[in-house]
Amino acid sequence: MSQATDFAPVISKAEELGQRFALTAQHYDETGDFPFANFDALHEAGLLGLVTSVEHDGLGGGLSEALAVVSAIARGEPSTALVLSMHYNQHYSLRASGRWPEHLVERVTKANREGVALINAAQVEPRVGSPSHGTLPETIARKVGDKWRITGHKTYATGIPLLRWVSVLAVTDEPVPRLGSFLVPTSADGIRVEKTWNAMGMRATNSDDLILDGVAIPLEDVLDIAPASEGLKRDERLGAWYFSLVPAIYDGAARAARDWLIEFTTTRAPASLGAPLSTVPRIQDGLGQIEVWLSANRRLLRSIAEDFDAGRPFGPDAAAVKHVVMENAIAVTTLALELGGNPGISRDNSLERHHRDALSGKAHAPQNNLIRTMLAKAAIVRHAAAPAVPLEPVPVLTHQQPRLAVVSR
Repeated sequence: MSQATDFAPVISKAEELGQRFALTAQHYDETGDFPFANFDALHEAGLLGLVTSVEHDGLGGGLSEALAVVSAIARGEPSTALVLSMHYNQHYSLRASGRWPEHLVERVTKANREGVALINAAQVEPRVGSPSHGTLPETIARKVGDKWRITGHKTYATGIPLLRWVSVLAVTDEPVPRLGSFLVPTSADGIRVEKTWNAMGMRATNSDDLILDGVAIPLEDVLDIAPASEGLKRDERLGAWYFSLVPAIYDGAARAARDWLIEFTTTRAPASLGAPLSTVPRIQDGLGQIEVWLSANRRLLRSIAEDFDAGRPFGPDAAAVKHVVMENAIAVTTLALELGGNPGISRDNSLERHHRDALSGKAHAPQNNLIRTMLAKAAIVRHAAAPAVPLEPVPVLTHQQPRLAVVSR
């Protein structure tokens, strides 16, 4: 967290915008339209530059500030929050990873100052899936003169209607292939979007397919290029941004579900009961369980963000937090539906939408089984690396302690 900047007004503005975005969230869910107006509002509030460096006229916020803003927006309209979180991921990488060429940093941050110029990565493909599974992409970058010509098919290009750039993961066709991320402007010739996003939740993300047919970019517009035999290298520490911001979106949907349920149970008073539903012990117990899950989520997410900003190590804990927070979010909305009864599943109310949005979090790689496998392997490695320290046995007392006499009366 920057010591020179008071982020309280910024977070307050995000909370205000989240409440505004909630008013049109049902429209975007029903139509699948992209929420362009939401991003105009975020730009006007200066929130698109939240984590951009101060040197590039951003606010210089850290993960704690990004988490607070994304959580506030997600409570109102989670599709907007997901696109925003991806934008923040890329801009913090621009600022802190040291992997971006300076000319690309200047280009991207300048556009971000001047208007709505979102950026995201495109890595998943129809045949090979996510690179988290270890398979190289089939997207090819061919060197033709002073240009790279990129051809391939990417899926789940979240926010594509408003992306200015896409960081495309591709393999070169050189004698010794290299793997890298190529910064592709979405205005380039040879790009087209195939409308494929028709999910049950998070409908306004417009995570459609991106088709690249010989798209030309300068040779220098590439980062992280290295021999393909080394595979995709990720900065494990920077991974905390993904493992914190993405689950925060679905936690936001769960909090919106909790809010709906409290409003419903405190205002609904069946004639047979003669009092609000919130007075029923079963309802109170359910609401209490929901608070337990959400309290745990809040503490877990904050702990990772604060550790990251303070430079403290956290190892694989960030992945574990993603696992727990997303499972808790689904548990919250599932229980809320049970307690809400028929009104909860009505499309006239928002609860069923919050549930669909929360369930959509399961699609984000790495899936929980991969996280559990990763954590298990890390535990085994720690055990193998632990030095064998000879222990002194605790002496066994062979004498009996004096017994108190029992006096009968």
